[in-house]
Amino acid sequence: MSSSGAPQSIPRKSVAEPSYAVHRPSNTDPNPEDEAGPSNPQPSRSHSDLYHDDRSNTPPPYSGPTTPSMTVPDPAPPAEIAVPGIPKLDYRLYSPQSFTLTQDQVLITSNDPRISNHPDNLVALIQQLATVPPKPQIRIIGKTSDSNIDFDVKLNVMNLIVPDETKLRMNYVTTIAPGELGFRGETKETRTPTIQGLEEWAKLYCEDKSSIKHFTLDRVVTNWDTSYLEGRLLSLVNSIHYKGQVIVTFPVTHARVLVRSPDKVNKLFSNVTKMFTGVRKYEVVKSVWPYADIPRGEPGRKCAIQEEEMWFNEWKNAIRHAVLMRRKGWVTIEDRVEFLMEPKLVEQENAADFLMN
Repeated sequence: MSSSGAPQSIPRKSVAEPSYAVHRPSNTDPNPEDEAGPSNPQPSRSHSDLYHDDRSNTPPPYSGPTTPSMTVPDPAPPAEIAVPGIPKLDYRLYSPQSFTLTQDQVLITSNDPRISNHPDNLVALIQQLATVPPKPQIRIIGKTSDSNIDFDVKLNVMNLIVPDETKLRMNYVTTIAPGELGFRGETKETRTPTIQGLEEWAKLYCEDKSSIKHFTLDRVVTNWDTSYLEGRLLSLVNSIHYKGQVIVTFPVTHARVLVRSPDKVNKLFSNVTKMFTGVRKYEVVKSVWPYADIPRGEPGRKCAIQEEEMWFNEWKNAIRHAVLMRRKGWVTIEDRVEFLMEPKLVEQENAADFLMN
């Protein structure tokens, strides 16, 4: 049994890295008739409201995502899903107007000139989109010696970084630290220029006359011990005597927002220009969603929801059941219920089959 593919690196917040508080919408009680839900969706304003060619007021000093009223004129709080087991978020922010989602669901992109040419619009957009997390997952694949897939199970663990109570959430927004190596508006990584705050970076980007450039918001998960979980999951599959190759990975989707400069002629012309001049990259802003405040094993650690070991102990039977049933798809809370309530005859037959093979 083997595992291929290194788990994602878990970035840690540097002591020199500036960070900013994230705005939490007030917990006012909306009118039940206006509350958004699966069977009673709330009409949403167009995200085009974010973009204005002229604005008389400059944005306030940067302190993380701003209040909804700054970017969406509607005084009502954002529509949030209020269903047990589903994180309470404004899911409209995963698909803002003029953006397209890549096939791997990792990146959304836009080349809307109203964003690239106006720093106040860019700041407002980034502040809004930083208020929702990426979607961390666990994926376990079992392959035979001739590369046939026996099982391919996935688990969505986004709820482990988003407590229901917004005041308990640990997320914050940060810009690149002084002296940190990164893309600061050049075609390669540098340690200069040193600029403080989202507003100044947005202004620098919008004033950049380069024909090919982009500005990025990265959503990252920190202090999640994927190495520990990989070992436990490999041991779990090994315990059922599976003879094939097992691959455990930790993909993260909806992790990046990319604002591109508009195509001055057409997409083909932009691609040709990119080959000769390169892309000036501004990758200076992160929306950080900690699994815990410090890495696993350090004293005094506090998790957003629960320790990795506790999560594994709660889900191991459902995962084992899904593997034995040769699942190709998601493992959900229903699998935990099914494991407890339904006969295991088929599971026992599959376990014997794994042992024979």
